[in-house]
Parts: sequence; structure tokens; C-alpha cells
Amino acid sequence: MSQNISTIQTPASQGFFFPAEWAKHTATWLSWPHKEASWPGKLDTIYPSYIEFIKILTRNELVRINVVDEVMKAAVIFQLQHAGVDMTRVELFAFGTNDAWCRDHGPAFVINPNTKQKAIIDWGYNAWGGKYPPFDLDDVIPTKIGEHFGLPVFNPGIVMEGGSVDFNGKGTILTTTACLLNKNRNPLLSQDQIEAYLHNYYGTEQILWLGDGIVGDDTDGHIDDITRFVNEDTVVTVVEEDKNDENYHLLQENLETLKTMRLLNGKQLNIVELPMPEAVIYEDTRLPASYANFYIANSAVIVPTYRSVNDDKACDILQQCFPDHQVIGIDSTDIIWGLGSFHCLSQQEPEI
Repeated sequence: MSQNISTIQTPASQGFFFPAEWAKHTATWLSWPHKEASWPGKLDTIYPSYIEFIKILTRNELVRINVVDEVMKAAVIFQLQHAGVDMTRVELFAFGTNDAWCRDHGPAFVINPNTKQKAIIDWGYNAWGGKYPPFDLDDVIPTKIGEHFGLPVFNPGIVMEGGSVDFNGKGTILTTTACLLNKNRNPLLSQDQIEAYLHNYYGTEQILWLGDGIVGDDTDGHIDDITRFVNEDTVVTVVEEDKNDENYHLLQENLETLKTMRLLNGKQLNIVELPMPEAVIYEDTRLPASYANFYIANSAVIVPTYRSVNDDKACDILQQCFPDHQVIGIDSTDIIWGLGSFHCLSQQEPEI
């Protein structure tokens, strides 16, 4: 049952907001992959790239990992140590999960810089419209983390996934109608009501709406596969050069929509075009391979690559967008069989 926003103390009313991903992190949160059904026949193949991701993250921030139990915790420690990961920067928590997609089920951290407080939003989670039950363990992860660290936890009472929203840290959210207005999430809420929840819980003032996501995306169109803020007034957006590719027209439509958008200060968005890799197909399935699913860490931007001729080009473009970070590509060809990559797998915890 959704709560009446006007009758409760919301994060925004208390001075909290959701920082941009490039704001300094205390940690990156992950949920260790263990669900065979998410990578049928390939689960074991994803760990080298996944552990490389962790290794890069530990250079300049903590990595906090949810594991199912103490047995898995011991196995994970063994694997990470064997790979030479700096274990002084890794913390493991026996918080059981159903799946690995921490961007969507993990804690959404908000901060109040004036009071030096941090809090967690525990949005409802239903595995992208009930597609992949069970999801009961994933749904309570944010509250478990909040209780462990003694942080306030806000419960909006509606479904919202971290991959469906992107932030510039200055009051603006990017999202898609294909996902947030899908009736498998919050069928009783109008677009205006959803916008009110976003503003009241994320501490924002403006929602910029794009349309559809890329082909093969089982989330119904998450923004983190198509368009991302790289600073407060600049976005990168993926475009498909092949007019015969089924992503071509929908990505052109998104590009044209971006050109019409204005920020709160009236400025147009700076738009940087990012190529798409060639279609990644496995077992006759078109996978949602996109360079937009990068993750911005404290010192690095980690980009999924796909053994494509466009891998280096995409990384070079992102390096120009992030001159103070090292842009690092990690092979995501096996990981994308799970229908997500590094951004989908991670959730940042900002420093106050």
C-alpha cells in the first residue's frame, strides 16, 4: 500500500538528496552472483571479469559485498585473495540475496551535507515486474544494511529500481517512460504521482523523460543502458550507426528528444554520442550490450566491453568525458548473458 506523501516526513523535506555517481564514494556495494538461472550454463565464466571489477574498485574505495551465508563468505574470501584483491578494502555481509543486481535491489543512499547525515531509501523491488521470482530476499536488502549501520531507512512503499534513474546531482533525474510508467511496477500511480515520489525521496526538482530502452533489455528500458550524465549538464547517449539494426530508430528518437531538453537553469544538455557494439547474440538471444552501462568509481570509470571493434572508441570517448578518472574496459561478453553489466551489478555509497 502506497503511503500518502503529504502526511509523512520525506527525505527531501529533511534536507536529503541523492548525489551524482561521480561524487566521492565511501564504498561500492555488490551482491555476489550465485544464481545459475541468471547465467544459465555460464555462471562460472563471469567471475574473472567480476573479480577484476572488484580489484579496480578497491584501489580507492571500500567494496561491501552481500553474500548468502558464512559458507559463501569463506569461498568468496578465498577467490578474492587468490586473485590478489586488497582484502583490507573488502567487507562481506551475510545478507542473503536472490540475485546479483545490486543497482536495483541495493540501498539507495541519500545524504544531508548540512547535518552530515546519511540515510537509505528502501524502494519496493519486484524483479522488474515480477519476471524472476523469488525476490523476497533482495527486496529487504536496503533495510538490513540500514539496520546494520544504524542509518535511518525511508520506505516509500512503491517499486523503483536504481537502474531506471540517473542523476546529475543538481536536481535533475533522467529516466524512461517505458520502465517507470510500465503497469507491472506501480499500476495505480500516474506519471505526476511517480514524479512526486522521485522528488520527495531523491531530493530532486526535475524529471527528464526518454522513451524506450534497447532491444534485449528485460528491465523494460532502464536508463543506464542508453543515456547517462557525465557531469551536471552533459550526457552520453548511445547511438546505433547501422540503419538496419533494430536499435537504430529508437536510439535516434532518444537522441532527438535529448536535444529538446532543458535543465533547471534553462541550459540545453551537452550531448556526447557513444557508439553501440555490434549485436551480441548468444543462444539466438539478442543481449542488451551497451557501453552506457559503465560505473563511475572514485578513481576509475569501468566500462563493459564486448570484443567489438567499437570497444576502444567507446573507452576513448568516455576518457574525454572523465579526464580525472582512468577509463578501464573489462570484458563483459559473458556477464551480459545475465542481461546486465557493471552498473547493474553495483550501487555506490556516497561519502558525506
